[in-house]
Amino acid sequence: MPAMQPTTFQAEVIWLGVQRRPVAKLEIFGEPVSEMPLTFAGFAPEVHAGETRPSCSRVLALHPRGTPIRNVRQLCVVSEEELAEVAKTLGMDRIDPAWVGASVVLRGIPDFTHVPPSSRLQGPDGVTLVVDMENLPCQEPAVTMAKATDGQGKAFKSAAKGKRGVTAWVEREGALHIGDRLALHIPAQRAWAPR
Repeated sequence: MPAMQPTTFQAEVIWLGVQRRPVAKLEIFGEPVSEMPLTFAGFAPEVHAGETRPSCSRVLALHPRGTPIRNVRQLCVVSEEELAEVAKTLGMDRIDPAWVGASVVLRGIPDFTHVPPSSRLQGPDGVTLVVDMENLPCQEPAVTMAKATDGQGKAFKSAAKGKRGVTAWVEREGALHIGDRLALHIPAQRAWAPR
């Protein structure tokens, strides 16, 4: 049996974006793009691109801050459906994916934020993204939304808990385009159950 099992779920790429410069004063500067050529280092103009990155607060239990480690956070992948749920909780009509630093917005995979780590999303040309893990909500989108909407979105961090999407890295090079359909493959293993 292969270690990765195909599922019946496919997601449509409905938005692609890039963050060309780092967060400044807790504000995210994202913008839409029409296509995304991906190499093993990610999307070249993206501030999060690179095969390695300096370790951050997320991995302090493993590595001192600033240690070069494999970059498994090249892309931020979110679900249209989950963004809509967060917007509703915040009393907003919609959330612009650029406000949350999204790289890819998908439609069609339920409970997307909780797909198993190491799942694959594969595009029509073979481009393959590996899901690292849930992307925990942070304060930067709240600040960005509040500035863009005269104060709405301040509670993003709590509203987006469990609905913030995932981080991912490129396993196979290729390109993503609006309208592409990505097939979901999941690891063929049972959930961890320590005794």
